[in-house]
Amino acid sequence: MTEKSAVEKIKDFEKFGSKLGLERMSALAERLGNPQEGMKIIHVAGTNGKGSVCRYIYSVLRENGYSAGLYTSPFVEDFCERFEADGRRISAGELAECTDRVMEKVKQMLDEGWESPTEFEVLTAIAFLYFAKKNVEFVVLEVGLGGRGDSTNIVRDPLVTVITSISTDHTEQLGESLPEIAREKAGIIKEGRPVIIHVGDASAAKAIAGVAYEKNAPLIDAGRMPVSGLQKSAEGYCFSVRISGKSYSDIRVTMPGMHQVRNAVCALCAIDLLRSMKAIRTDGDALRRGMEKARQTGRFEIIPGTPVFILDGAHNESGAAALAETAADLFPGRKTLFVTGVLKDKNPEAMLAQFNRVADEYIATEPGSARRLPAEMLCEKIHGTGKLCTALPEPLQALEAAWQRRHEFDVIIISGSLYLLGVIRRDLYEKTGQSSAVL
Repeated sequence: MTEKSAVEKIKDFEKFGSKLGLERMSALAERLGNPQEGMKIIHVAGTNGKGSVCRYIYSVLRENGYSAGLYTSPFVEDFCERFEADGRRISAGELAECTDRVMEKVKQMLDEGWESPTEFEVLTAIAFLYFAKKNVEFVVLEVGLGGRGDSTNIVRDPLVTVITSISTDHTEQLGESLPEIAREKAGIIKEGRPVIIHVGDASAAKAIAGVAYEKNAPLIDAGRMPVSGLQKSAEGYCFSVRISGKSYSDIRVTMPGMHQVRNAVCALCAIDLLRSMKAIRTDGDALRRGMEKARQTGRFEIIPGTPVFILDGAHNESGAAALAETAADLFPGRKTLFVTGVLKDKNPEAMLAQFNRVADEYIATEPGSARRLPAEMLCEKIHGTGKLCTALPEPLQALEAAWQRRHEFDVIIISGSLYLLGVIRRDLYEKTGQSSAVL
C-alpha cells in the first residue's frame, strides 16, 4: 500500500461521520493487541488550545531528552502532520504499514457483524500502532471531540489529564450549556489520576471539579498560577510564573497571544506535575528551549513583511476572540484585511463580531469542507455588520485578490478555519518567498 492509497482508504471512512462511544474503538484496539497499553500518556482535551498545549508538553519532553510521540488533529497541509515521534512525522512507508494492519482488523470486525469504525477511530488506532512501533516512552494525546466518548479515551491510566478551555462548540454532540460541555470533556478524567484545568468560566470549572471529586482525582487550576514580567511582541511573549511554589522564570513562547500564555502555563503545570511525580527530570535551560521551540501550524502564524500576513486557525467564537485580542495587542490601529471562510455550524455571526474588532474590510471565501458556508452568504452577513466585502468562493482566487491589493493594507489576516489555511498556506509562502517549514 502506498501513502496515497493509505490516505484514500482512511478517508473512505469519512462517510461514517462522528459517532461518540468507545465500543468500536475498544474492539479495534483489542484486535490490534491493545498497543496503547503500557504507554505513559498525557491526555489533553478542551475546546480551544489543546493542540498548542500538546505541542508545548511534547517539545519540553523532547528537549529534556525523552522519546515522545504526539497525536493531534486536524492536519493543515500534510496528512502525516497528525502523527509525530521524536521530532519526525510518520513516513509514507510507516503510514502504509500501520494502515494495512488496521484495515485487516477492521475487515475482521465487519465480518463479525460490527458497525464500521469512524475515520477518527481508524486514525487513533494508526497512531497507537505507530507509537508502539517507535517504542516511545511518552505519548502526548489530543482528544478529537469532547472527551468521554472520544476514541482516544480508551486510555485507561494516563499519567496526567489536561482540560485547556471550555466554550460552546459541537453543541449537537456535547450539549448546549458550558457545564454540559465541561462534563463531556471531563470524561477523560480517570480514577485517582491528576487533572490540570485552565477554564475561565466558573460554571464549567465547577462541573469539572465535580467529576474530579467523584473520581478522587487531584485537581490543579492553572488559572490560579501567578504570571508576572509579561512582555509582548510579534516575535513572541515572555513571562514568569510560579507553580506549586516553584518559579519558572523568563519563559518565552513564539506563538503570540495571551491565550498562548495561558496554554503555556497549562503545559508548564503538566510538566511540573510530571516532575513532582518523578516521571521526568527537567533542566531549566532545556525546559525554556522546549517552550520557545514549540510551534503549531496556523496558530497566529506571522509572515513578516509589508504588509504583515497572519495565518490563524480560529474556527469558533472563542478562537476568533483570541485572534482579535492578539491582533489588537500587536498591531493596534493598523489597516487590516480579512480573508475568511467559515463552517456553517460554527456560529459565523459571533465569529464576525470578534473579527470586526480589528477588520477594516473582508474577502469572503470557502474552506475545503462539505460543511462550508457559501462565500456569498458569508459576504451578506459581513455586509450586515457594516463592513465592505467581496465574495470569491475559490480560496486561491481569494488569496490572489488579497495579494493584488496588499499595498492598501498594513495587515492581512487569513482565518476562519484550519481547512481554509490548508488550501492557502503553501501558496502564500511561495508568494512571500519565505520558508513554510514548522518542524
